[in-house]
Amino acid sequence: MKKINLLDCTLRDGGYYNNWDFSTDLINDYLKSLSSVGIKYIELGFRSKILNNYSGPCAYTKDGFISSLSIPKNLKIGVMINASEIVNKKLSVKKFKEFALGSNKSKISFIRFACHFHEVEKILPYINKIKNNKILLILNLMQIAQRSLNDIERISKKISKSEIDVLYFADSMGSLDGAKTKKIIYQIKSLWKKSTGIHTHDNMGKALENSVAAINNSVDW
Repeated sequence: MKKINLLDCTLRDGGYYNNWDFSTDLINDYLKSLSSVGIKYIELGFRSKILNNYSGPCAYTKDGFISSLSIPKNLKIGVMINASEIVNKKLSVKKFKEFALGSNKSKISFIRFACHFHEVEKILPYINKIKNNKILLILNLMQIAQRSLNDIERISKKISKSEIDVLYFADSMGSLDGAKTKKIIYQIKSLWKKSTGIHTHDNMGKALENSVAAINNSVDW
């Protein structure tokens, strides 16, 4: 069986229910549990600048907070950044680097950028500026079920020329099925030759079906 990379995003995605306000003890217990079952990649939370109301540490996932955790050695820690926060605020490259990469002693191993189709061309120049050998750069295309195959081909062509390491696509509304998932993968891989990932939702009970379809068609995340 080929190698499949499992990326756990429970704390990040689950944070919508409690404003990302998880206790340190719970997070440490969770990290220990993930390590024991062989999960290698964990997305601790968002890295965000939004301060409209109170949110817990997993909404910001700063380096100081990450350093305070008891992280098993076999886990690789990452964060998600919403592309909209970067392109809408028109951050300078310097400010973006400081925001995304944190300190020189940062423990993050990957950054996943959540991105709508219309934001791709605007976020790629930023992402290309922070490429290094220490941090895996992942682009997560959202709401892909609502886009045509021509749209997917067009955007895959643009991403193929970038410094992205892994191209994810998200079934944001949980509306895909195995056949449609296969068509999307075929369209992406006609232009994208590096690693590919899928992020499924189970609104229609299809998450497992779509994940298996993706694995059977060369998706490795």
